[in-house]
Amino acid sequence: MTVVATAGHVDHGKSSLVLALTGSDPDRFEEEKRRGLTIDLGFAHTTLPSGADLSFVDVPGHVRFLRNMLAGVGGVTACVFVVAATEGWKPQSEEHLRILELLGLRHGIVAVTKVDLVDVELLELAVMDIEDHVAGTFLEGAPVVPVAATLPTDNGLDEMRAALDELIERADAAVDRGRARLWIDRVFAAKGSGTVATGTLVGGPLTADDSIAIEPGGYRARIRTIQTAGSSVESIGPGNRVALNLLGVDRTDLQRGHAVVEPDGWFLTGRFDASLDVLASLDHEVSRRGAYVAYLGAGEHAVRMRVLGADVLAPGSSGAVRIFLPESLPLLPGDRFILRESGRDETIGGGEVLDIDPVVRASRAVPDRSIDRVVRERGWVTVGQLKLLTGEVVEPTLGEWVTTPEALAATIESVNARLADAGDAGVDILAFDERERAAIRQMDEVVVDAGLVLPADSIDPFVDHPALAKLLAGGFSPPSPEGVAKNDLRELARRGHVVQLDGVVFHAATLDKAAEVAADLLAEYPDGFTVAQFRDATGASRKYVLPLVSELDKRGVTRRRGDVRIGGPRLPMS
Repeated sequence: MTVVATAGHVDHGKSSLVLALTGSDPDRFEEEKRRGLTIDLGFAHTTLPSGADLSFVDVPGHVRFLRNMLAGVGGVTACVFVVAATEGWKPQSEEHLRILELLGLRHGIVAVTKVDLVDVELLELAVMDIEDHVAGTFLEGAPVVPVAATLPTDNGLDEMRAALDELIERADAAVDRGRARLWIDRVFAAKGSGTVATGTLVGGPLTADDSIAIEPGGYRARIRTIQTAGSSVESIGPGNRVALNLLGVDRTDLQRGHAVVEPDGWFLTGRFDASLDVLASLDHEVSRRGAYVAYLGAGEHAVRMRVLGADVLAPGSSGAVRIFLPESLPLLPGDRFILRESGRDETIGGGEVLDIDPVVRASRAVPDRSIDRVVRERGWVTVGQLKLLTGEVVEPTLGEWVTTPEALAATIESVNARLADAGDAGVDILAFDERERAAIRQMDEVVVDAGLVLPADSIDPFVDHPALAKLLAGGFSPPSPEGVAKNDLRELARRGHVVQLDGVVFHAATLDKAAEVAADLLAEYPDGFTVAQFRDATGASRKYVLPLVSELDKRGVTRRRGDVRIGGPRLPMS
């Protein structure tokens, strides 16, 4: 399904045209019907002659309801731009066109309405005037369709439907990135069903029974049912108008501008860097001074703004800005926004989100949408974090990390410096952070031995420790380690040279010999050997035999079965 927004000046016949095309009145409120004035968003859908499904988001045209208009056009990719032949181009026509262009729309139709109220000459003049105003915009060259929603015949509705079919073919198809986001533009309580939230789904699919999050606010809910175009479905893809029946969240907790997203699948940001295209129609420069309001998705947010790289932006110019939000939102680079100044009650301009987690100070920031910049500014970033920040999945440089050659070289240099200071004693690998450990795994000039990081050509200062020879000579009945410094004994054990068992210190090689003894005994006694038989085979007393047998069990060399030991998964070949 394609979602199309109406746009245009108040009282130019947007809602009447939608009613004529769909059979559904998009004006939902009694006040709207009584006054003939659209106040809030309206929704309707139809099936075109080609069989394609089309949803309309009908937006208010009056300047007093501009915030509602902005809430409705955030997720659409095409528009029907409505201009009445009786009045021609009006100020709100111009503002709506600029807003749609700033939001990145590239496809549309111009509907010239109320043609039944003008003669042929006036209609021709109206069309010429419209073509002049849309010149140089995304509507230049778009189909211009005269239509009268009230005439029973020759009213242009068939031509409009044909033009809509062509528009669907031209419009950008919704992209499935596997990351669903639905900006809520309406929320209400349905009798017998509970909370219902509606919006235009983008980015990925949703399925009934999915667990979802609603941000801002950190609400958690489950999708009970999904409806689109009046029908229930089990799942729905991006590019559709969707109504979600939600369990676990109250209607009063939600509002227009909240977003339905995957739990823990989005980066929530309270500030972002963006491009800003300033409207040429402004009569003043744009600076950080001002009461600004940003329109993102379906929401309206009072924000602070700082111009990057300059103090001001002139009318008609483009630049970069840093915008500070009052609450964190699930954003991605590429999201579009509109900026208004509430004090002057005027649209300033709009642009594109470039960086949702700026780490460079505003005085030095030069934002763009490149992944290389994100990695370069951070030095190291995990693949998962990079996906949250950019929406893109990239191959890691090493391990789970993406880094630059310069950052990797600096990390390796730091590791080498610490190893040089430590000398032959090495450095405990736990003393390095995750990035350093990832770099260590790529370094040919170092080795990791018994938890120590050492230069590859280093000599273990404990390998010839005098205690080792005595313990090895003692075999299964080693001498007491009296006289060996506690620090030395601890280091010998950490390096794997000795094993301490119940107060007895064995040479590591003795454990290997004990395993061989167990294998020989099991070859002789296939049903298992006793502790006494192991004692006789080793010639050691129970003081040494019991901890040895227990350690063999722990290592999987043997397994205890009643009073005997049988072979374990790590029993050596006899």
